[in-house]
Amino acid sequence: MQFHLDGYRPGDPSVKEAHPAAQDLEAGLPETADVLIVGCGPAGLVLAAQLAAFPGIRTLVVDRKDGPLQVGQADGVACRTVEMFEAFGLAEQLKQEAYQVNEVTFWRPDPTDRSSIVRTGRIQDVEEGISEMPHLIVNQARMLDFLREHMAGSAARIAPHYGLRVSAVEITGGAGAAEGPDGPGEYPVAVTLEHPGGTSVVRAKYVVGCDGARSAVRTAIGRRLEGDALNQTWGVLDVLVDTDFPDIRLKSVVQSEAGALLIIPREGGYLVRLYIELDAERYGDLLRERAVTPEVLAAAANRILRPYRVEVKDVGWWAVYEVGQRLCAKFDDVPDGETADRLPRVFIAGDACHTHSAKAGQGMNVSMADAFNLGWKLAGVLTGTAAPELLHTYSAERQQVAQDLIDFDRDFASKMAAGSGTPAAASEDGEEQFADYFRAQGRYTAGLSVRYEPSMITGGGEHQDLAKGFPIGMRFHSAPVVRLADARPVQLGHAARADGAWRLYLFADRVGPQAADGPFRRLCDHLASAASPLARFTPVGAEPDAVLDVRAILQQPHRTLESTALPAVLRPRKGRFALVDHEKAFCPDPQHTDIFDLRGIDRDRGCMVLVRPDQYVAHVLPLDATAQLNDFLDGVLREAD
Repeated sequence: MQFHLDGYRPGDPSVKEAHPAAQDLEAGLPETADVLIVGCGPAGLVLAAQLAAFPGIRTLVVDRKDGPLQVGQADGVACRTVEMFEAFGLAEQLKQEAYQVNEVTFWRPDPTDRSSIVRTGRIQDVEEGISEMPHLIVNQARMLDFLREHMAGSAARIAPHYGLRVSAVEITGGAGAAEGPDGPGEYPVAVTLEHPGGTSVVRAKYVVGCDGARSAVRTAIGRRLEGDALNQTWGVLDVLVDTDFPDIRLKSVVQSEAGALLIIPREGGYLVRLYIELDAERYGDLLRERAVTPEVLAAAANRILRPYRVEVKDVGWWAVYEVGQRLCAKFDDVPDGETADRLPRVFIAGDACHTHSAKAGQGMNVSMADAFNLGWKLAGVLTGTAAPELLHTYSAERQQVAQDLIDFDRDFASKMAAGSGTPAAASEDGEEQFADYFRAQGRYTAGLSVRYEPSMITGGGEHQDLAKGFPIGMRFHSAPVVRLADARPVQLGHAARADGAWRLYLFADRVGPQAADGPFRRLCDHLASAASPLARFTPVGAEPDAVLDVRAILQQPHRTLESTALPAVLRPRKGRFALVDHEKAFCPDPQHTDIFDLRGIDRDRGCMVLVRPDQYVAHVLPLDATAQLNDFLDGVLREAD
């Protein structure tokens, strides 16, 4: 974390000084907002937390509930989500409180007594090396607490407004592409909010519905959740238990003659979540009469776990749900065929546009990733640094991700419930196939398999061979390095903050900064020139890395280089005192595999790796491809006035 840029200030450095505009929203419900977010769940608060980095953007967050969530339904936090929380500076807090999933065990019917179960396998939960972050379990409500605290400590001082129900959303103008976000219809979306004191209307430039599966925003823009149920019903219990089951503190998949059970240990060392299959033959009448209780679920768990017992001492939360996969055809208000002539003004995210089962642990994670994808795009358009057409990429990218999730969830749910008592499932081949399936799907459940197709913000792969470990369209895979100026071992990916900036990582050739006329030096000179994208796209008065943050990774050991000899673009001056930022250059970490080897960087030629504000690789280019870099950014960013 960097602070004290504009002068020494005591106290918690994570709490920023309030922006003058922050006081406007503290007084009460405003008449206008740049972005109105409906819903204070994971998607809504991730979006609000990202927009909190832009105090000049007036962000309003409303929710129909009377106050913050106390007990959350979702609990699995994928590796990719922890990476995302690092961009907010919240990963360490999250890891400290959460349960870390390390291994998964598998239980099947005992071949000698099929009424009992035996352990048949045990595997590592997360593949080695796919992320520096672990798979965690933590109550959804606590994650929302962390995000609200982050928003409250931001310069924008964003705080949700509760007890407000959306009754109407109307787009009254300003939707044309030529008009832009600040044209004649500056606040073209009118949202009617009902509350105990009556009715209020807030006009907004953009509205984002993060208001769940029964989304009023989705209904207002004419979108529908479409799909089918799987005719599978599951109960879920968050409980404190006394048990002799040996794997109660390990993630465990149990398939017995009596049904299927998924055990998820919870944070704190005592709490555990049980997902319990409720088959129609045994529980049909209870389900139809809505007569399932925690006692019924506990009895079902005991039947499945025989010969082991589970005695429930306390129930923290419980629910019964039917497995179904439903998806919207589009995640914004622009009809098919009109994207060339109309810009989106209303968006939907999370459960408002895709629903699925909970057992794969993807719902909350994908919902937050929706918001993380959208937030920087809204910020870029509203601050004038990005072209409004950028907003079309949200639905195009995230709808495909949601479709992939639906397909995965259908397969995962079926395998969890299918054939638990059949001879094939109980065979050695069946057991091994089941464990292999979990291994194979590990990258998906870790949130690391998303790959965006080429678009205005994702380039082609003609130079992918220069950086094989940074696939274009996939998330930037961090690696250990040493920061040159202070010799501190760090993760390179942690240089990225949720601040809307693009990152340009310069992986130097073998000679690097030591050759005055080498490709690395020539590139740095270009980036410091008037023709540079930094000069063209950085607004007057903004910090030099506000839009494009340049970082360098050199091949030489850090003790052989002087940071003061680096090119000027890697020693930018910032703040009111024009202080040098010393944290832009890195070297290989001698305690770990060299990053050039680890990520398949061409040592002879080096390369540029351009990374989007949501941490996905936008392009890989040669060090001398300055024209290609400029052309690519020309398609996304707007020249500064």
